[in-house]
Amino acid sequence: MDARTWLITGVSSGFGREMTEQLLRRGDRVAGTARRMESMGDLKAEYGDRLWLARLDLTDGPAIREVVDRAFADLGGIDVVVSNAGYGLFGAAEELTDKQIVHQIDTNLLGSIRLVRAALPHLRRQGGGRIIQLSTYGGQATNAGASAYHASKWGIEGFMESTAKDVAPFGIGVTIVEPGSVRTRFRDGSSRLATPMSAYDASPAARTRGIRNPALPSVGDLAKTAAAIVGCADLDPAPVRVALGSDSYTFIHTALADRLAELEARRDLAFSTDADADADADADADADAGAEAARR
Repeated sequence: MDARTWLITGVSSGFGREMTEQLLRRGDRVAGTARRMESMGDLKAEYGDRLWLARLDLTDGPAIREVVDRAFADLGGIDVVVSNAGYGLFGAAEELTDKQIVHQIDTNLLGSIRLVRAALPHLRRQGGGRIIQLSTYGGQATNAGASAYHASKWGIEGFMESTAKDVAPFGIGVTIVEPGSVRTRFRDGSSRLATPMSAYDASPAARTRGIRNPALPSVGDLAKTAAAIVGCADLDPAPVRVALGSDSYTFIHTALADRLAELEARRDLAFSTDADADADADADADADAGAEAARR
């Protein structure tokens, strides 16, 4: 396989760091971004020009476009864009502050949207490419105490699924990756918690207060999951969604089955709100008569 050039956000830890290491080891080039670059010195020293780095905060819209433009220019093109950076905000909706919610949406949803919109003109001009969006099983299934986080993930999944249809004619494939639990710094590092309200002590939302507990089990393996994410760029045609981890598969399967059952249970109600056939015929006749009168 010919070496590829990748743009990956959030390379300082977790999936971003692991993907970057795997890609550099196999001979690819990586343009990596992160808010903090202190942990990237060892890779830069080892791989030199094959690792292009830039500081980037996904809440800074103008900076996103500037960094993306510069990466494409400096590297002469990018084959795969991986929208990986993000974090989790946890707590009941009432416990969250407006500022916390805005920052969550601005980072996970708007930041990813801005990244893709900045990359698309370049990908179109070069004749194609791949976009991989990191989501989670929480982009299709929900847990209590994660309303803002789910809002950001359900939102970006809708945006990416629609965008995949927009850009397919240009040879650009889009894949949403939905990992389950993996031992990264997501829980004990980047995640943020709301200030608890005693009213929610007995609510299921209170379970998220212990999300930083290092004893919580993780099903997925970091290296295997990162390799699978990288492998999505080789799938042709590009799948819209890929679930990774048995827990992710199970959560999503259950959520979809429950959603379909609820839809089917109210099928008659859905169909009952259609206009009557006679009313449609009368409306069409009135429209034809109006059009004829206008021509006269």
